[in-house]
Amino acid sequence: MSAPYSFAAAQAYYDRQYNARASVQDVPALIARYAGESQAAHALPGAVRDQAYGPGASDLLDIYPAAQPGAPVLFFIHGGYWRALSKNESAFMAPALNAAGATVVVPDYDLAPAASLDHIVDQMRRALAWTFAHIARWGGDPERICVSGSSAGGHLTGMLVAGGWQAAYGLRDTAVAAAAFPLSGLFDLQPLLHTEINGWMGLDDAAAQRNSPRFQLPSHLSHAHCALRVACGEFESLEFKRQSTEYLAAWKARCLPGQWVQAPGTNHFDLPLELGQAGSAVHRTALELLGLDAG
Repeated sequence: MSAPYSFAAAQAYYDRQYNARASVQDVPALIARYAGESQAAHALPGAVRDQAYGPGASDLLDIYPAAQPGAPVLFFIHGGYWRALSKNESAFMAPALNAAGATVVVPDYDLAPAASLDHIVDQMRRALAWTFAHIARWGGDPERICVSGSSAGGHLTGMLVAGGWQAAYGLRDTAVAAAAFPLSGLFDLQPLLHTEINGWMGLDDAAAQRNSPRFQLPSHLSHAHCALRVACGEFESLEFKRQSTEYLAAWKARCLPGQWVQAPGTNHFDLPLELGQAGSAVHRTALELLGLDAG
């Protein structure tokens, strides 16, 4: 006879599974690496800091142009469970990707609990629409944008390759991004509703549904040429791994191109750093999606 269902036990399980910080011992050191390696990006020649993409105080993005015109663009969205970090600590991949021939764009967004998830998603869609319209001014190719992000940024990556929102932002109905590379993303928000995370997110059932990339998948016809790669750290929780594998399966079930990327020896916080580490599987995959020589 199976044990009776316990809501309290289920809540405790999901609290543990989605507590990314508890799965890694040296989180402060890794966050310090984000900041330190981003400082090197801020000093890159031609770097543009605090370019406005909208009227809000946080509607800002940084641009790290490649040396040559017509460069592909990595649009990277920071994580932090929608309530922490900023673009200032999230440009650590720019030096390596600039050297390989890519332009990097890192947008900011307002943070929870002051900002709702609907608002944050809207900001990132406006930032991507702005990038598509204006990045050629800095030598970027708007037809070769790869959207990426880690954790909450992986969720927002999924919301940018979702279907049905583009026309409202003055964009074509097909995929704006040529590729997407979410890292440790959250694609089904319903399990978060009864966790401590919802204490700062304030989601109800409807908000969780409309902001879950897993349930906002595009059609094959609109996104047939948007290549998806998905990665999750080897040492992440079962739930983070499930989120990524099920999202990729749902994407491929629509006959959309997608692949899993193995990232051995990584955790939730050091996985995104591999974007800036030449030779890593994550870095090589980013170059592939950007149409650059992975060596």
